[in-house]
Amino acid sequence: MKLPQTGRCQCGAVRYEIAQPPQLVFTCHCTDCQPMTSSAFSMGAVLPPNAFNLIQGTPQPVQRAADSGRVTTWWICAKCGSWVFSGPTPDSTRIIRGGTLDDTSWLHPTAHFFTRSKQPWIALPEGTQSFETQPADMLGFLFSADKP
Repeated sequence: MKLPQTGRCQCGAVRYEIAQPPQLVFTCHCTDCQPMTSSAFSMGAVLPPNAFNLIQGTPQPVQRAADSGRVTTWWICAKCGSWVFSGPTPDSTRIIRGGTLDDTSWLHPTAHFFTRSKQPWIALPEGTQSFETQPADMLGFLFSADKP
């Protein structure tokens, strides 16, 4: 992976760059991500705050309560509606949406969440972690050092 990596929303109004490799790349097969991405799953890359730099545009927050009751914030482009990243604030730890990167060839998910609702035609690669829902301590899992 060559750094920095750049990414954008579909229309290009929101652009960013990342300066460090992600701490984790994962897929989520939940029934919230499926309609939000218009796909079978979403792909996320977890980044610490200092690894992400918004270089153009002002993403807008969309909040939703998860089944757990925790409020999640999705940051989207106000012009095209692309979901660019997640996180409580634009300057916090964030999860960028894998498909928004200009070069996605280096992304290799090592964890898969909400596999109970994955499409039956999706085969998960051997050697990756999979969870029926999500780890009980999701934040602890995302930031632990013992991931594959």
